[in-house]
Amino acid sequence: MQKLFEEVASLDQRCYDEFELSEDLLMEHAADGMADFIKENHSDTHSIVIICGAGNNGADGIALARLIQGDFDVAVMLPYGAKSVMAQLQYKRAKALGVHFIDTLGAPDVVVDALFGSGFSRAFDEAGTRLLRQMNAASAVKIACDIPSGLHLDGTLEAETFRADTTLTMGALKRGMFSDAAKACVGRIEVLDLGLSRSMYETGSSWQLLDNEDMKLPNRIRHDAHKGTYGHLGVICGEKEGAGVIAASAALRFGCGLVTLLSNEKVNVPYELMQSHLLPSTMTAMALGMGLGQEFSESELTQLLDHSLPLILDADIFEHPMLRALLKRQNVILTPHPKEFISLLRHCSLADISVSELQRRRFEYAELFSKAYPHVTLLLKGANVIIASGAQYFINPHGTNVLAKGGSGDVLSGLVGALLAQGYTPLDAAINASLAHTCAAAMYDKNSYAMTPLDLIENLASL
Repeated sequence: MQKLFEEVASLDQRCYDEFELSEDLLMEHAADGMADFIKENHSDTHSIVIICGAGNNGADGIALARLIQGDFDVAVMLPYGAKSVMAQLQYKRAKALGVHFIDTLGAPDVVVDALFGSGFSRAFDEAGTRLLRQMNAASAVKIACDIPSGLHLDGTLEAETFRADTTLTMGALKRGMFSDAAKACVGRIEVLDLGLSRSMYETGSSWQLLDNEDMKLPNRIRHDAHKGTYGHLGVICGEKEGAGVIAASAALRFGCGLVTLLSNEKVNVPYELMQSHLLPSTMTAMALGMGLGQEFSESELTQLLDHSLPLILDADIFEHPMLRALLKRQNVILTPHPKEFISLLRHCSLADISVSELQRRRFEYAELFSKAYPHVTLLLKGANVIIASGAQYFINPHGTNVLAKGGSGDVLSGLVGALLAQGYTPLDAAINASLAHTCAAAMYDKNSYAMTPLDLIENLASL
């Protein structure tokens, strides 16, 4: 896992105050890291244009130009001049070394965006918007210095935002780079050191970024095991029975020893799944909500929920009158998509907002819910998944667009349920199921439009 920070200006200030590291020294290390990246990854590049703003992000770009002068055909654009103290200093150094300054973009091999960085807090003027449009239209490798211009620290975007192939961010990861909207513009993200190790630069953070290496699969190590050793998941099969069947199949594939579909009427299910109208006495967790519809009355659901076992709640349950009561229970995981989450917030009297408002402020509303219900684990689906439990927050950034298809969420519910049934804590179940879900999707090697939930379930065997 890697720490995420809402802002890093305070971390820079700590370097000045506690470690006697000057602003100039940090900047030189930032520029040196960018230069090393370009030399290592784009050694066959001929021409580079660095578009620099008037502040310290621009100063980073000017310093980069000085460091690679002589190794590449490098030029700098200064559309707003050099205004900050550091920008003026770096401009003088670059001019002394003969760095070429230009007024038009041309057709370089590499475009480096050093316009605004993480200090960006205002809308672009008309000239800035035109320039960003030209930068994005360029047939070139695109690199962002610190953070793409147009991306705000809260994760929102301007109408025209630099779309980087790679973002070279300074010192630490910024949380705003992992909003759903940011996924289209940050590209690959590399963290550059600023004259001290990252572990020394960073402080504590309640937000963490999940890496694939954090995944702990339910591998079997006991040699005297039987099917009951690995839990028994009950999946309530509602009006849209396919959703329950998909979730149950995913759970069985993900190590659950037994899976039973709980239904009012007989459903055609794969032979390996069990079916019952009554609660199994050996059940260790339950999944509820996928395709639920109006199949069960409230009294029937109350009877099915007459236990204290771990629950995963999804889909239709977020519009159900029983929701508030279920949120009082312990060992509960919620897996809403954005539309379901705004329904959840409304039912809990926390907020009455639109999906677009949620997507602009996903971090804020995840924190709002988690503070109100610290005993509940939230897994908010999206391009970048947010997992919240108490005062701990995690982002899984590994999802891909192959998952944008009906049934993908039912697979995730089954994975979470499988781990709950096998004894994982709710937080560990949410984290590891989410990572397995995105890793299985990333393994799909056919056309991006073609993956089905069954393909996703099949890929679980090869994690």
